[in-house]
Amino acid sequence: MSDSGEPAVAGRRVGLLRSGALVGALTFVSRILGLVRDVVIAILFGARPEADAFFVAFRIPNLFRRLFAEGAFSAGFIPVLAEFRAARSHGEVRLFVARVAGALGIALLLLTLLGILAAPLVIGVFAPGFEAGNGRFDLASAMLRITFPYLLLISLTALCAGVLNSFGRFAIPAITPVWLNLSLIAAALGLAGHLDEPIMALAWGVLFAGILQFVFQLPALARIDMLVLPRVAPRDPGVKKVLNLMLPAAFGASVSQINLLIDTMLASLLVAGSISWLYYADRLMELPLGIFAIALATVLLPRLSREHADGQPEAFSATLDQGLRLGLLVTVPAAAALVVLAEPLITTLFHYGAMEALDVQQAAFALMAYSMGLIGFTGVKILAPGFFARQDTRTPVRIALWSMGVNLVLNLALILPLAHVGLALATSIAALVNAGLLLRSLHGGGVWRPQPGWRGFLLRLAAATSVMVVLLVWAAPAAADWLAASLQVRVLWMALLVPAGALAYFGILAALGFGPRQLLRTYL
Repeated sequence: MSDSGEPAVAGRRVGLLRSGALVGALTFVSRILGLVRDVVIAILFGARPEADAFFVAFRIPNLFRRLFAEGAFSAGFIPVLAEFRAARSHGEVRLFVARVAGALGIALLLLTLLGILAAPLVIGVFAPGFEAGNGRFDLASAMLRITFPYLLLISLTALCAGVLNSFGRFAIPAITPVWLNLSLIAAALGLAGHLDEPIMALAWGVLFAGILQFVFQLPALARIDMLVLPRVAPRDPGVKKVLNLMLPAAFGASVSQINLLIDTMLASLLVAGSISWLYYADRLMELPLGIFAIALATVLLPRLSREHADGQPEAFSATLDQGLRLGLLVTVPAAAALVVLAEPLITTLFHYGAMEALDVQQAAFALMAYSMGLIGFTGVKILAPGFFARQDTRTPVRIALWSMGVNLVLNLALILPLAHVGLALATSIAALVNAGLLLRSLHGGGVWRPQPGWRGFLLRLAAATSVMVVLLVWAAPAAADWLAASLQVRVLWMALLVPAGALAYFGILAALGFGPRQLLRTYL
């Protein structure tokens, strides 16, 4: 244990911080371009009804992507792939990957065709507030027919990424989402003006992005001799094992996305613009979540899978503990900063063109509510691999059911008094419940045993975050001043506030004995 009370785990191959930092840095590039993309969309389309229609048409295949690709598929595929790599020849691993690709490709092709043919029915289910025959419904149905193939393409991309991550090749999968942002920006700026319905350009941008992201992975697979042609072998034992793990994981790994989709469904019943307000808020909340939490989870699952396959329960527990501390170290101050700076951030990024002052205020309220659950969202990303790596996908499902029940009850209780903000708040509380139950199960089962130093770590974290919040509240101009300021002034204020908050946070940590040297020694 280090002088600061932090656990020092010997014999680790590569520290979580180093691997997570690589993925996080590349993801940061993608997320910044994602913000640029959202700024462009906000300027051109704001929170108008046609923007609501696009966000629904994009969120539906995105949900299935999280269910089948990032959630269930990763949970079922990576642990089994780790077993194959530990016990089988390279040729057998190649055959296993080819057969999984064949099974996944056929299933998703059928689902994609069904989604295209039944697009109006799907919109009616997922956006019940879009009445058949009105502009939003017809537009969303037309765009869904274009965006739904994205599910097939991005799921194949996730297969490639899972193989690369399992082989320790994190860079290419981490940078791949850049193509989605570049494609949407190009479509909005270059294609929209040439179409009778300009926002249809965004749907075509999603489709082109799916093609680009898939093709981009292939050379990296060839370099590790894992570029294989799909083979259809549904009775293969390895494929069956993956599918058996995927079915419950499709729910357990992606409950937060299901809750967000429920938000969209209920928001469609509220005033026009509600879906867009939730979208812009969610995008900002996803910035710290995507840059660090998802990057950390990406590194955790293959590592935990290897440690489980190698029979190393102590290393498994220590890796989970390290992941939890790193997650809290980043997301606690990030959540606090997003609450304090919600309206300034929304104003600086989106208050231009079609995005009006009312839209800014309503999106900021939603961001505050989502930010309160950031620790829960991060906790789920970090803790779920602790189950999936051990090929336990049933326990997260049971916990997810409780979480979803909490979300539904709170949605119904809060939607009337708080409208779209109540939906965001319900999702945040459900995420905290989900993470708390996952942690209790891992601890109760002896899978995670807390390393020494947790009390001191949490006290330092609370003190540093409190000082940062006080500084930001004191230094930030009033909301009306942000709205009245020019772009240059807003950017200048933000460029001063964000580094000042970060310096205050890490400065207090250093003053309390947990500075950069201790951080790097413990986690790098």
